[in-house]
Amino acid sequence: QVQLVESGGGLVQAGGSLRLSCAASGSIFSINAMGWYRQAPGKQRELVARITNSGRTNYADSMKGRVTISFGNARNTVYLQMNSLKPEDTAIYYCNALSAIGGNYWGQGTQVTVSS
Repeated sequence: QVQLVESGGGLVQAGGSLRLSCAASGSIFSINAMGWYRQAPGKQRELVARITNSGRTNYADSMKGRVTISFGNARNTVYLQMNSLKPEDTAIYYCNALSAIGGNYWGQGTQVTVSS
């Protein structure tokens, strides 16, 4: 089992920045990739960014150039640096981890609100 705890959400004005953090615990040795998803009211959950253990990253087209995903030094933490935020980025942001043995884990989510 893997437990994920997000932090760093909040209220920010349009054009501002936030850094989200996700701390993983438990069977972290089994994690292949970690990522961030978001879900706005009335919309489906969508990928924001993902990073694999080898460091390969991919980003949603809507976020390219404005976000960076990275591992912390201990590799049990993943960060999402978000810049030039827009009101349409308002959503609950969820951390996700995929394990080599088929596990798919989610954090509880952190609210990001961007005011215009």
